Amino acid sequence: MKTVLITGANKGIGFETARTLLEKGFFVFLGSRSLEGGREAVNRLKTEGFKHMEAIQLDVTDPKSVQTAREEIGRKTEVLDVLINNAGINGGNAPYTVLEATNEEYINTLKTNIIGVAEVTKMFIDLLRKSPAPRIVNVSTSVGSLALQTNPEWPAYSYAKYGVYAVSKAALNMYTVQLAYELRETDFKVNAVCPGLTKTDFSFFNGGEVGVAANRIIKYALIDKEGPSGEFFSEETNPETGGIPW
Repeated sequence: MKTVLITGANKGIGFETARTLLEKGFFVFLGSRSLEGGREAVNRLKTEGFKHMEAIQLDVTDPKSVQTAREEIGRKTEVLDVLINNAGINGGNAPYTVLEATNEEYINTLKTNIIGVAEVTKMFIDLLRKSPAPRIVNVSTSVGSLALQTNPEWPAYSYAKYGVYAVSKAALNMYTVQLAYELRETDFKVNAVCPGLTKTDFSFFNGGEVGVAANRIIKYALIDKEGPSGEFFSEETNPETGGIPW
């Protein structure tokens, strides 16, 4: 049975991704900043008949929490096949401009959206290396694309800036490029994926269905050995191939 760790899996896109991977036969570790929230998510899935899962307390901004999660998962499995770095925050307050953002907003957002991703990935890389086909998906956003954000022809050019959040996701995209490069001679596939604007509390329940977003992420978690690595995908932005500019 393949294994997957999903950060921020107790709600929203992370939760739906967990449900869908359970349907596909995975054992799912649901990372949740609050263990209570993670257990509530597991109980919800149990009522749907799922069994192969476990809630893991995992605050990506707390290195001790990440270390403890690694030790706990290491007692359950010797191999991790997929890591989905889903946990994230929008990091600011309306109107989300960089001129009005505070130092605290920058620090908190970067700690979650990029430093936390790097910490989790580094901590679990040894278990991932033991998989015959390790996959890492960093959940990003088209808002983090420098090319799109500077293109007046892009439909969201005039409003979708989101200040601090965009800065953090642009950094995450560069991290994805660097990670894929460092793992280029291995069986790893590492990609950044935008799930699209989705109806969750993160987006104030605006956007598309959460199942569609989850499937966009899962597609790149399950790619075969001929699949891409070190690329950036948004099927909402580019329905034909999914690939979008950095």
